[in-house]
Amino acid sequence: MQKIVPHLWFDKEAKEAAEFYTGLFEDSGIEGSVVINDTPSGDTEAISFRLAGLKFEAISAGPYFSFNPSINLLVRFGSKERLGEVWEALSEGGEERMPLGEYPFSELYAWVEDRYGLNWQLLYDKESKEAQKITPVMMFSDEVCGKAEEAVEFYVDIFRDSAIELISKYSEGEAPDERAVVNFSSFKLNGLEMSAMDNAMGADFTFNEAFSFEVLCKDQEEIDYYWDKLSADPEAEVCGWLKDRYGLSWQIVPDNMSQVMLNGSPQERDRYTKAFLQMKKFNLEELEKARLGE
Repeated sequence: MQKIVPHLWFDKEAKEAAEFYTGLFEDSGIEGSVVINDTPSGDTEAISFRLAGLKFEAISAGPYFSFNPSINLLVRFGSKERLGEVWEALSEGGEERMPLGEYPFSELYAWVEDRYGLNWQLLYDKESKEAQKITPVMMFSDEVCGKAEEAVEFYVDIFRDSAIELISKYSEGEAPDERAVVNFSSFKLNGLEMSAMDNAMGADFTFNEAFSFEVLCKDQEEIDYYWDKLSADPEAEVCGWLKDRYGLSWQIVPDNMSQVMLNGSPQERDRYTKAFLQMKKFNLEELEKARLGE
């Protein structure tokens, strides 16, 4: 089971976006959707889907957060033709950040912000044999610029089945923002391939709740462990959400939560939702009692 799941927050477009994205990649599809009633954002729609074999969650929960380049998705292609097809689809109604073309690091590459504001890096890599085709990339910008290496070490120390594979650094005077240290890193968290870098261009955007990561926990001990290790901002603790010391948002949730919401009866979902909306850190015993109506 994929333990860490990228989670995307949309205003009203979660299902539309998920259908669009799943149409672009092989081994992709919608796995379920449900409307959750009476949340602080009103009635919200939650979507579970798979992109190139990687599990994602998304929600339509109002115009409170917007995507920015601080977390983007890197997609590796073994075919220039396929890269071009995906680039064309993502570019329609979107914005070009780095034009499609040849770069020192790749024969064909592009960076595009799609019509929903989500950022993508498309990279031709004929030598790539990675099973995971889509990699979440974190860019440490603004106040956390220069902390990418520290953060990678922090996360790898917390999550099991984790390791740093590569850390590449700017040479002296290479980065326009002198705070930037790491120009690329590759690491695994619980088997999930991820990347992090410092933003050398002096950007003022940084992490927010639009792009977060769910951690699926098997029991209360795991929920307590990840909550205690990651939470650094008491004001951000709500409904299983927290922010770490770098401002990155995480959701520490039971591993059956998606199944309860997708497959439970309307009454079960309503009781379950009402219970977790009152919580900061989730209490599994209380959630199960609420689901059962006890």
